[in-house]
Amino acid sequence: MRLVIQRVSSASVEVEEFLVAEIETGLLVLAGIEESDTAEDIDWLVKKTCQLRIFNDPEDVMNLDIQEIGGKIIVVSQFTLHASTRKGNRPSYIRAARPETAIPLYEQLIDEFKKVLGNKKIETGIFGADMQVYLVNDGPVTIILDSKNKE
Repeated sequence: MRLVIQRVSSASVEVEEFLVAEIETGLLVLAGIEESDTAEDIDWLVKKTCQLRIFNDPEDVMNLDIQEIGGKIIVVSQFTLHASTRKGNRPSYIRAARPETAIPLYEQLIDEFKKVLGNKKIETGIFGADMQVYLVNDGPVTIILDSKNKE
């Protein structure tokens, strides 16, 4: 599983011109799921995401995590995070999980974030929908986590 985590001062998601998620200070998390992903991948990613010290403390040093600032998270599914561009110019998405695998893992990811941060701290896009994602990337700060490449 691969997450692209963006520190935001605001973010929102629209589907068919309807607002489905909106936060102020927090994280926009784009989630790409592979067929081989497991609950272990989810546990590692949620723990790592919630403990990333990427928010500024009073001395303006990135020293605080999402829990310490009371921020919220929007989780959005994005199969294109597993695009392969090795051959040609049209990306291949063969590594991305099919919906019958990805949907339960996506829901499990959201549930795990809710366990750690609380239900009111997590918002989501709509799996498989054509979404318009808006964000103000604060910093900018963007972190990529991959459960298959734990760096």
